[in-house]
Amino acid sequence: MLLEVLEAHIDEDVHHALEEDVGQGDITAQLVPADGIWKASVYSREHAILCGRNWFDAVFRQLDEKVDLRWYAADGDSMAPHQVVCTLKGPARSLLTGERTALNFLQTLSGTATLAHQYAKQVEGLSTRILDTRKTIPGLRRAQKYAVRTGGCHNHRMGLYDAFLIKENHIAAAGSISAAVRNARNLDAELPVEVEVENMDELQQALQTGVKRIMLDNFSLENIGAAVALNDGKAELEASGGITLDNLRQYAETGVDYISTGALTKDVKAIDLSMRFD
Repeated sequence: MLLEVLEAHIDEDVHHALEEDVGQGDITAQLVPADGIWKASVYSREHAILCGRNWFDAVFRQLDEKVDLRWYAADGDSMAPHQVVCTLKGPARSLLTGERTALNFLQTLSGTATLAHQYAKQVEGLSTRILDTRKTIPGLRRAQKYAVRTGGCHNHRMGLYDAFLIKENHIAAAGSISAAVRNARNLDAELPVEVEVENMDELQQALQTGVKRIMLDNFSLENIGAAVALNDGKAELEASGGITLDNLRQYAETGVDYISTGALTKDVKAIDLSMRFD
């Protein structure tokens, strides 16, 4: 999803976050003179990839349009320790009220982008693409998927509505892989259909349906190599399960088209960013 398309959702994300934090009003900020004008700088305490500027901006736009922001790095840029990434000037109360919400977005999305960057670096020179999953922070799926792309990885389906992903329970309910695929096509012939398989026999069954993508769930390296050979280019293959930064390159070298991992969005460590008031 392009950032331009995200704009309405960004405002929604920020509105809910401010409502959660500010509620009926920032009572502690009332201790500061109402006419006070302050300056502040946001800087990084560690090496990271910056992401989330639009969410940060939206916080202060919704709180007080008199706050002036100047950025010195763009989403996707590398940050170094002690680097100033933006400065702010405006009413002191507004800066104090928006500080935590704005930093929460910037730290979390920068953390997502930084982890995605680490995964993308591991497969440099290979054709395999790293995909995210639906294992996202509730309410921040679009934002995190944007951050994944900012870090150099790619998106799987957005949710349960934009692609069929037929798993074990769907297959059991339908009676077979072929029946589940047939039901999906009858329901909506335009949407992508992917089948998750757990062994070579199921892979063979999935290939016979003509689906364009098959997920190899918790296959060993050896079995993934065998699956790539059996597939012989008939479908796109996606490996998932048990894949970490340590073994990612090995799995990618098997020749699978995609590797999906929930770690990109669920195992995120917020980047250490700080706002210092001058």
